[in-house]
Amino acid sequence: MTENIVLLCALAGLTASCVYLGLVLIAIFRFDSSKPKAGGATQTAVSLPPVTVLKPLHGIEPLLEQSLDGFFRQVYRTYELIFGARTADDPALQVVDSLRKKYPQVRAHVVLSGEPNYPNAKVFVLEKMVAAAAHQTIVITDSDVQVTTDYLEKVVSPLLKPNVGLVTCLYRGVPTGGIWSRLEALGMSVEMSSGVLVANLVEGMKFALGPTMATRKEIVDDLGGFGALGDYCADDFVLGNLTANAGKKVVLSHHIIDHVVLNRSARESFLHQVRWMKSARFSRRLGHIGTGLTFAMPFGLLGLAAGWMRGDWKLGLGLLGLALVNRLVLAVSVGWGIVRDRRSVWFCWLYPLRDILGFFMWCASFIGNVIVWRGEEYRLMDGGKMVRKIASPQPAPTT
Repeated sequence: MTENIVLLCALAGLTASCVYLGLVLIAIFRFDSSKPKAGGATQTAVSLPPVTVLKPLHGIEPLLEQSLDGFFRQVYRTYELIFGARTADDPALQVVDSLRKKYPQVRAHVVLSGEPNYPNAKVFVLEKMVAAAAHQTIVITDSDVQVTTDYLEKVVSPLLKPNVGLVTCLYRGVPTGGIWSRLEALGMSVEMSSGVLVANLVEGMKFALGPTMATRKEIVDDLGGFGALGDYCADDFVLGNLTANAGKKVVLSHHIIDHVVLNRSARESFLHQVRWMKSARFSRRLGHIGTGLTFAMPFGLLGLAAGWMRGDWKLGLGLLGLALVNRLVLAVSVGWGIVRDRRSVWFCWLYPLRDILGFFMWCASFIGNVIVWRGEEYRLMDGGKMVRKIASPQPAPTT
């Protein structure tokens, strides 16, 4: 009896993951087919608007100078860079100063926000930065992304259409050393991109991805300004969702960027990914629950266990083999076919392990509602809002 239940669970999970893979492959074909044709009509540099790039900073990160350097080398007619930090002693500002001296022709300056008034400190600094922006078109981008010299041209061009309110990008994970960094990078390139492609296929883009969000000041102002995002953990998701609900189109660009993995230890990587998944759990509850059916390897292992329990090794190995093939196809078709990540091909044999880890992280995301972000604890609330946990005052020592 027990072995039949285990087998049914394995079959149900593998069926769901195969259906998901089918949706991913359809989404890949649709996304690839919508790519602008080479040699077709292009916008001239003269028609592209001046741009302000908003880049919040918080401390030294792996490859920070290399990541920031690409933004100083943009081939774009008119743009400025605004870097935001909480205090003047943030060590990341030393890197900015060095690059400003290296590229004196690029207009770049720093905005200090001070202590945040919102639970989301990034949103608070963005509010200060946009107030200092000289241009109406703004590109919000994280400090841990790397871009090519045509980045601004590619992500800003869709905004020339009046019905487009926001442009966002898929990204490749860039490991910075060690197996855990590599596994997290694979998750970025494959698991994250797969989910975005399927969401775009099923309902269109109703959210944005934080590494790149290109929009216009008037769009943000109509949504209530950045202050409207200040209570939310997933500010990128909310900005895209509000934009779509306001009747403006959110475009998933065909331009792919690189996202540097900051976590190198097992603990740091695990906590970072569980934090992100917890945020997804509170921001889009039903979608997050459904994510559990997109994994294949846990159900393949369940199938192996069912085969062992039934004394049918061929059945067990066959179900495990199906799960392995499923994940290898997903890793190569998305990792290489869409985001052009060579590491997704070279290390596709590692993706089944990443799939198992992703499942356990998904399970862990349902435990509690507290996250740690930049060394501070927050409690997540329904709808994706968060409240900073203030440590209880210690009683005064008795004399």
